[in-house]
Amino acid sequence: MSAVANPATVAECLRVGAGFSQGDRNWIAERFATLDARLAGFHADATELEVSVKNREARGQKVTLECWIAGRQKIVTTSAEEELHAALNDVRDDLRRRLNDAKTRQEPRNNKHLRQGHHVEAVPAQVGAADEPAAAEAA
Repeated sequence: MSAVANPATVAECLRVGAGFSQGDRNWIAERFATLDARLAGFHADATELEVSVKNREARGQKVTLECWIAGRQKIVTTSAEEELHAALNDVRDDLRRRLNDAKTRQEPRNNKHLRQGHHVEAVPAQVGAADEPAAAEAA
């Protein structure tokens, strides 16, 4: 992936929706900071994150994290964990997994074949090199 001039970060792209206040934004951004490495491959001006919660701190609470990246399908992750911190961790981890899955699906097939071809060529050379000392010992 080519270097991005203005990489996306949680602190820059996150907005808080229903159930959260602007005062909650900073501690949520800190909790989601581990997503920065995954978001860095996308332009900040083309990436948005929104976190919201229904029935905050009550039975049946539901946390939702939505991610919009230009040129890709919207990703929505949800958690029904009863504890707010656990629910936020749950949606964060699910988003990271889904971003990784999306990257893998969009990887050009040609690059995969080139890597596989390179790997296959390297194996016989290693096997041959390993056989030579054994042949020398047997002689």
